[in-house]
Amino acid sequence: VQHRAGAGSDAKETAERGYVPESYMIRLLEDTGFELVDKSEINANPKDTRDYPEGVWTLPPTYRLGDEDREKYAAIGESDRMTMKFVKL
Repeated sequence: VQHRAGAGSDAKETAERGYVPESYMIRLLEDTGFELVDKSEINANPKDTRDYPEGVWTLPPTYRLGDEDREKYAAIGESDRMTMKFVKL
């Protein structure tokens, strides 16, 4: 499970905000000897716009901004996350 950046995003740019592109994660793991065998949208959150002042840590449960706009971020919920299963080859 990892915070998911938008499709086509640059991993170097999004990583600072805590997000990683799904294609980058799959390629990284496959390049190190793992095979993707399944994935799920169980942790997906389409409300996550990925453009917060403190990145993914702006959202719950961290709330890095404290009480500032807390209700707004609570309504969004936790980040959009990719859930994937890999096996070692």
